[in-house]
Amino acid sequence: MYDYIIIGGGSAGCVLAARLSEDPGVQVALLEAGPRDDSVLIHCPAGLALLAKSGQANWGLHTVPQAGLNGRRGYQPRGKVLGGSSSVNAMIYTRGHPRDYDDWAAQGNPGWAWSDVLPFFKRAEHNERGADAFHGSGGPLNVMDLRCPNRHSPDFVQAGVQAGFAHNPDFNGAGQEGVGLYQVTHKNGERYSAAKAYLTPNRTRANLHVLTGAHATRILLEGKRAVGVAFVQDGQQRELRASREVLLSAGALLSPQLLMLSGIGAADELRAHGITPLHELPGVGRHLQDHVDVVLVYDAPRLTDLFGLSFAGALKVLRGIFEWRRQRSGMLTTNFAEAGGFIRSQAGEAIPDLQLHFVIGKLVDHGRTTTFGHGYSCHVCLLRPKSRGSVRLASADPLAAPLIDPAFLAERDDMDRLVRGFKLMRHIMAQPALARFGARELPASAGAQSDAEIEAFIRNHADTIYHPVGSCRMGPGEMDVVDAQLRVHGLQGLRVVDASVMPSLVGGNTNAPVIMMAEKAAELIRTGA
Repeated sequence: MYDYIIIGGGSAGCVLAARLSEDPGVQVALLEAGPRDDSVLIHCPAGLALLAKSGQANWGLHTVPQAGLNGRRGYQPRGKVLGGSSSVNAMIYTRGHPRDYDDWAAQGNPGWAWSDVLPFFKRAEHNERGADAFHGSGGPLNVMDLRCPNRHSPDFVQAGVQAGFAHNPDFNGAGQEGVGLYQVTHKNGERYSAAKAYLTPNRTRANLHVLTGAHATRILLEGKRAVGVAFVQDGQQRELRASREVLLSAGALLSPQLLMLSGIGAADELRAHGITPLHELPGVGRHLQDHVDVVLVYDAPRLTDLFGLSFAGALKVLRGIFEWRRQRSGMLTTNFAEAGGFIRSQAGEAIPDLQLHFVIGKLVDHGRTTTFGHGYSCHVCLLRPKSRGSVRLASADPLAAPLIDPAFLAERDDMDRLVRGFKLMRHIMAQPALARFGARELPASAGAQSDAEIEAFIRNHADTIYHPVGSCRMGPGEMDVVDAQLRVHGLQGLRVVDASVMPSLVGGNTNAPVIMMAEKAAELIRTGA
């Protein structure tokens, strides 16, 4: 018997496990479907390129065909390993805009305004620049400037300034808008995932039990109370019991699936799959949102210090391997998306509605497609799409993937903003700081010049930038799933703590906000809220 059972060893689950097990008087179990995070490809930052190609430590999910993407199925990689997506992502540390959190509070979620959540961002953080009004020092999560940034990342920042955007040295400081280099979750030249930050230092605690290869299949209910979890491990069906709470942290794509498999959701949909409804909650799996994104790719054959397949590039990577192994420095400390920015698609926007990521290589098909030669890429993504999708059951089989429908570009406003963003991105890339290298835009996008042509290119090439949220939305309404304390409406002993509870997307990468939410959830749990 455990006091707390945490389902999902991703960013939120690792935080919860560490914080709750600080009390030696409670017993905590953490279940993770994937393996331990012991691969060198996880700990070496540049290893994410090979992780993307191999599918290692990845659920490898896909969307249903997307009408807004000309019927294409999108790719949805999610971390299946201790640390979850923080073990396979690009390690960018951004929090979003303060107004995002004020909007959460305004939607009926007291305690989630910017002034409420900033202390939890700071509690989690150890920023190597030092503590100030916006940043923490001494927290578990190490945040730093890139140790060895590529020499062309500052060129992108300069190009952004030349295009009329302000240089911003800290996207998480007094203001978000502008262009600059990203801070990352690294430490001493290695990826610093949520597992590395929160679990690794505490794995010897006698009251913390981490089970890997444990795929949860059902939350156990007695009446209206969650009392445990059923899971499969090594081909065997097992159960664990919780005396206090079950904490669901399987992420925005898998948390709603597990609730539905457990009989929690829209009753008619559950019955259609032969599942007995135990608790009617029609909002489960609704309101899915994601950052839709499109990439411009440039050939720059002379720039062999960019990542790419060539004889010169191979020699540099080989040297980089030795340098990283000896000193944890050099080109393999990159996160690839080293620079970027937050910009407005038009002057009338109150806050940035677009995000840019500059990548020091030719990024095609989420990095899964091998491209020869050298070059660079730039993403633009829409920060607050109006489109809303869903996560539904494909079957009652707990090992089958759910039906994921982010409804990309279902709303006309989303496409209009992304077209404007595409043109702004191209304008930045044409500035002298980058144009002097003679790089050429790949033909697939170079032919897209009119708005109609750009729209066609977007529909043929856009996809996620890996930030799904909202499928177990927090709020007081009948279509919401959890309350402001993250407790599932109408049930006892069950909370959801992950990106699925976000009422709306934040304007930035979602890993830091999820860690903040788990820090806040741990305090709510410990104080009995």
